Amino acid sequence: MAGLVALAAVLIAGAGARHSRAFAHGIAGVGAGRGSTTSRPHAPVGAQPASRALAVKGGPAAGAAGRALAHPGRATVAEVADPQEASSFPAPASVHHKAASAPASAGAEIVAAGAPTDAEVRHELAQMQAVERSARQSQQQKLIPEPGGSSIGGNGTIPIPANVPEVVQKVVAGANAIADFPYVFGGGHASFVDNAYDCSGSVSYALAAGGLLSTPETSGELESWGAAGPGRYITVLANAGHTYMYVDGVLYDTAGRSGVYSSRWLVGSVDNTGFVARHWPGL
Repeated sequence: MAGLVALAAVLIAGAGARHSRAFAHGIAGVGAGRGSTTSRPHAPVGAQPASRALAVKGGPAAGAAGRALAHPGRATVAEVADPQEASSFPAPASVHHKAASAPASAGAEIVAAGAPTDAEVRHELAQMQAVERSARQSQQQKLIPEPGGSSIGGNGTIPIPANVPEVVQKVVAGANAIADFPYVFGGGHASFVDNAYDCSGSVSYALAAGGLLSTPETSGELESWGAAGPGRYITVLANAGHTYMYVDGVLYDTAGRSGVYSSRWLVGSVDNTGFVARHWPGL
């Protein structure tokens, strides 16, 4: 009798575990993208160790293999050759940029966690006033490209926009953090922390700074990121070979830059024909 009772307890526990997993799977993530029947969650994670040898020297296939090992069971979409790589100013082998910090570090610079002290409030007010002054001084910077391309001038960053959701501010901060990094195909694929980024590595890093992505995605994978259609603040455009985005109306793209170290923030807009528009729900 005791043996039958123990066996029944084991069977009930196993059924409960399966029910919990099914419930968690049902509520995870957002609407499935084109060509997908299930959704996957995009939760923020901590910094990942740099693996430039896997992401760049091994090429895109090696980067995809690295993601498959890190996320067993997750379907991956291999990135094909970027048709706009030539206009992204690929970095020569002699270029060695410092490695980026984790995306969360860039996003954390916008808002301090927890209730602020009086000193922190005064500091934040001073920062806000400085940002407002910088925004007023930088209006023309947004509109005037550097010679030789469409990159904005100045130090390559744009002011953090006011009166937008905090997550959008963090995405801008993340994009600013790597705005002048060199372009290398496969850069930023195996890890967010790298010293060069391609188109999808750049967009992935910025989205991760806002907590909207948990692991780097290829251009093809970004075709099913978030929800279909353009967003109010953030619109990601992607196809199998290239991706870029608009954040608060400003174009962020590796193609069309003015040089190896020129900004990814570009003046004007581009033809979106052939690209899938995606946004994060509510943004």
